[in-house]
Amino acid sequence: MLIKDEVNSFKKNIKKFGGLNYHVLESMADWVRVVDNTGTIIYANKAMIKALGEDIIGKKCYRSIGKDEPCGFCISKRSITSNETIQKEEIINGRYYSVKCSPVLDGNGKPVAAVEVLRDVTRERKLELELIEKNKKMSKDLRFAKKLQQSILPKKGIYKTIKIDHLYKPSEILSGDMFDIYHIDEDNIGLYICDVVGNGITASMMTMFVRQTMRAIKDDVLSPSIALTELHKSFYSLQLGADKYFTIFYAVYNTRNNQLKYANAGHNCIPIKFNSKGIDLLTTKGFPISLIFSEIYYEENDIVLDKGDKILFYTDGITEIKNLDGEEFGVDRIVDIIKEGEEDLLARIVKEVEEFRWGEQEDDFAMVLMEVLE
Repeated sequence: MLIKDEVNSFKKNIKKFGGLNYHVLESMADWVRVVDNTGTIIYANKAMIKALGEDIIGKKCYRSIGKDEPCGFCISKRSITSNETIQKEEIINGRYYSVKCSPVLDGNGKPVAAVEVLRDVTRERKLELELIEKNKKMSKDLRFAKKLQQSILPKKGIYKTIKIDHLYKPSEILSGDMFDIYHIDEDNIGLYICDVVGNGITASMMTMFVRQTMRAIKDDVLSPSIALTELHKSFYSLQLGADKYFTIFYAVYNTRNNQLKYANAGHNCIPIKFNSKGIDLLTTKGFPISLIFSEIYYEENDIVLDKGDKILFYTDGITEIKNLDGEEFGVDRIVDIIKEGEEDLLARIVKEVEEFRWGEQEDDFAMVLMEVLE
């Protein structure tokens, strides 16, 4: 009888409770209920009654949604006590509801009840959960791809008469930078460094194309310039789009006569040759591998290396790093680091880059250090 009187009183005085409009509440598709300070439902709109039954009036708020005990965090009680609007999510009969609770005020502005609006967000939550699961799977796949990409990097160490060290650091899980070292025949070793536009999955897949193609070419072509022309032909045949391109510097080192032949397909990070006598840049020109030209040829240069000579190959993720003032790291800083000493060179360059950079790493970078042993 007490609850019935309370309900009737609420209906008669509904306009006094914070300006609530009875007809608006009744026409809403969302569920609406009013809960008093004891947690008892004293009003429910048509949509809620139709879904849960007329007997929810007079029930405790938690029992109306199928619970046997009060919620650990009761937003209606909190809203009445603190005079705040509070929101949370509930699962009712297997569906997700966003619940927004606001205090209902009497004529003196005192909270005497709480009005709760329950909106069915099941579709959104299920889509969200599906997206989370798909993202988990994608993250797992990306981690596997990263492991695979790193596993195919050439090994550090001795390749006949040269020593190789390298450093590889993608800005994302997968990288658009790639390098490779391989034996072509008994006397020749091939070495390239490549930078694909962009980063992430697409760029990493293109590095796989470069690797497979270059390893196929090496058995038939010894000249770096001709090898790059053949690489361009293979890439052009794919017709991937004008926005897909890459740069590559390719060198072939003859261990018998110490001659290094090299060609450059648009790689603007000029390799740095250095020894105790001085520092030189292996400058040569050439267009990137792209769809701009259907056929292209590259110039080829060569030098003879001596015991103790070193060559540093790198990508623009190092030289184009910017500081707070927008200044790029540049080649000159790399040269200065080389002049300071050759020991732990790659680690020292990374340290200088990290200290110079402002913000997060935005581009991949890679370095390969080649040293002539005899």
